Amino acid sequence: METTSSSPTVIIVQKQKSVGTAFLLAFLFGPLGLLYASVAGGLIMFVISLTLFFLLPLIGPILCWIGCIIWAVVSAQNVNAKAGNLTLKN
Repeated sequence: METTSSSPTVIIVQKQKSVGTAFLLAFLFGPLGLLYASVAGGLIMFVISLTLFFLLPLIGPILCWIGCIIWAVVSAQNVNAKAGNLTLKN
């Protein structure tokens, strides 16, 4: 006679980030709004935006702002996708 012990499944619940909020914050505040979705991304884009401001005074910050919006949306989606895969089995 076989006995099977079923191990409990542990589910880790993590708060997801709103993609809409990430978009809105990045649209309004650029690199500072990107900090909501990705702290490292916000810091990197802040340095890049300052650099581009001096190298290409008009077009540089606009391109960086658009990059911040894209980075924020993609980062929020990636965080939510990773949060959905956090099921551990013992």
